Amino acid sequence: MTTTNNQLAGLAQRAYRIRRFALRMGEVQGQGYIGQALGWADVLATAYCHAMNLRPQEPEWEGRDRFLLSHGHYAIAHYAALIEAGVIAESELETYGSDDSRLPMSGMATYTPGMEISGGSLGQGLIIGVGIALALKQKKNPAFVYNSMSDGELDEGSTWEAAMSAAHHKLDNLICLVDVNNQQADGPSGKVLGFEPLLDKWAAFGWHVQRVNGNDLAAVVEAFDTARLLKDAKPRVIVFDTLMGKGVPFLEQREKNHFIRVDPTEWQKALEILDQSQPYVQPEGAPA
Repeated sequence: MTTTNNQLAGLAQRAYRIRRFALRMGEVQGQGYIGQALGWADVLATAYCHAMNLRPQEPEWEGRDRFLLSHGHYAIAHYAALIEAGVIAESELETYGSDDSRLPMSGMATYTPGMEISGGSLGQGLIIGVGIALALKQKKNPAFVYNSMSDGELDEGSTWEAAMSAAHHKLDNLICLVDVNNQQADGPSGKVLGFEPLLDKWAAFGWHVQRVNGNDLAAVVEAFDTARLLKDAKPRVIVFDTLMGKGVPFLEQREKNHFIRVDPTEWQKALEILDQSQPYVQPEGAPA
């Protein structure tokens, strides 16, 4: 599938807005998993605005592709993508993390439209994804299941059990998206527990494997297209190398950016830096 320069420019604008929405939500609480949201925005923009089959006004439509947020602490990024996709109103971002909000700080399916699972107990999402993909196969439903997960989840044995099961059942409707930002709560992921060589490991478990720069939008789009169009009875995994805080240099350079507390004066500075790179354009169909 060929993606035109205009289509890539449109996706870049969507990724920019996802970053902007995430920063605005972070400002509500003064802290959050902002580094991950900025780094993962290009992948989310491609998933929600290019690859996935969705009906934004009908989030429980049976024919939808399912997006599972296994790493529930990425909820702020996911909400930003759901806002950009039109599933959630932009006005709700002002309620982020507040009492009675539909946008809690960790993703919960019972609260948020478009949130398929309550993630956060790391290593569980791919297990659920295998079950959903298998059920869709049995129902002859052609929908895809996307499992979004962190590199820290590669430490979990349950992840690899699920990977083996997916290959055994030939779940070619399952696409795993792995964010390798090499950062987790206890320090650099590779130092906490070495997980390389990743491509060889996934391939040995029977998966079709790709690895790309998760902040190179053209490469991200091509990887998604390849995963969907592949004629091979295997589950697919795309390993994305991303930069925490992407687009805001002073956040990119923070030594500990797994969970960021930002000074009140820095939120506006971050937005201004982001806006300098790509001015805000109102999405088509959005209220003025």
